Amino acid sequence: MSNQTENETDNAMDPNGLFREENYTDQKLGAIRKLIPVKADGSNDPDREVSFFGSAQVMTPMGAIPLNFALDGATIGEAAEDFAAKSAVAVEEAAKELERMRREQASQIVVPGQGGGGMGGQGGGIIT
Repeated sequence: MSNQTENETDNAMDPNGLFREENYTDQKLGAIRKLIPVKADGSNDPDREVSFFGSAQVMTPMGAIPLNFALDGATIGEAAEDFAAKSAVAVEEAAKELERMRREQASQIVVPGQGGGGMGGQGGGIIT
């Protein structure tokens, strides 16, 4: 019973940690989300800072990969000016992650006759 109460608490929204969201886009490169802290009654909370997050997509042979990144700035204009630099870092990090995943996948190639426990492998004989 204690676990159920604990899980309900973990899933509850924090009324003191709410944000109103505004979205901005140039309809070319991506979008900026502005998160404005609000109090439980919905009024602005001047004690917490506004934050900005950029989002964009990069096309790969496997399809579009979404990128999300924090932006510096106190205004939407400052955040927009930071967009190019932060999106370039996000693209670089995504490329490194894709390369890591590709290497990991390549190292998992199964060579016939080297075990694995499948049919015909160790302990997987065919009954006739």
